[in-house]
Amino acid sequence: MVFKPFVAVVSFLTIIPSARHSPSSPIDIKYIATNMYLFPLVGALIGLSAGLVGYSLSLVLEPQITSLLVVLFITLITGLHHTDALADFGDGLMVKRGRESKKNAMHDHSIGSAGATALILYFIGIFTTLSSIRDGTTLLSFLLTSEVIAKYVMVEQAHFGKAAWDGLSSPFILAMKSKMKFISSTMITLTIVFLVTGYEGLLTLVVAFLIAGLIQCIAHLSFGGISGDVMGASNEIVRLFCLIFLSSVSGFISS
Repeated sequence: MVFKPFVAVVSFLTIIPSARHSPSSPIDIKYIATNMYLFPLVGALIGLSAGLVGYSLSLVLEPQITSLLVVLFITLITGLHHTDALADFGDGLMVKRGRESKKNAMHDHSIGSAGATALILYFIGIFTTLSSIRDGTTLLSFLLTSEVIAKYVMVEQAHFGKAAWDGLSSPFILAMKSKMKFISSTMITLTIVFLVTGYEGLLTLVVAFLIAGLIQCIAHLSFGGISGDVMGASNEIVRLFCLIFLSSVSGFISS
């Protein structure tokens, strides 16, 4: 049965609790890691929710206000989980000393100047990009596609990468070495992306794959592998670049 694992993964990637992972009970990381291949499906749920919010608001509000509220919705529904990872990733990259110092910087609860800059640029980028999308239906499809791809790249990194150190990422990387699970996640992603945005979406997926690969290479050079923060940061970065690419391709074709 896919339903129970899906609900568990939803509770991990969002603030929505489930009976298995309620606020009063700890999350079983190994169980979530085993079902990581379902990340794109949960991405579809998040993207569809954000898209419906954006579509509804676009009928009555200006694009800038709609964009702001959509960004707020995504941030709240995901519980700042991966946004925090982006800040930690930025801080870790900017440390000039060895890998242990980089690890400590990423685990530091306070946000450094590099992390703060990364967050500011990210929010400016996503707000500006969403503001440029004036059609509600287009906004919905782009948000859905970008969220599915953003979740898929984490699966891709877990499958091809190695853990920089023992931590949250370790069980995910171990579980996603399964070729069948990786193929299943890939097929889920390809199907949703093609149905929602067609060949534009598939091209966006290729671009996202390259960006995720680049981030993975940088992480290997800087940290010796990937971590939960690296995968979380990739989710945010890829979401932004997917929206930018889709908006650019759509604008080019329409012109």
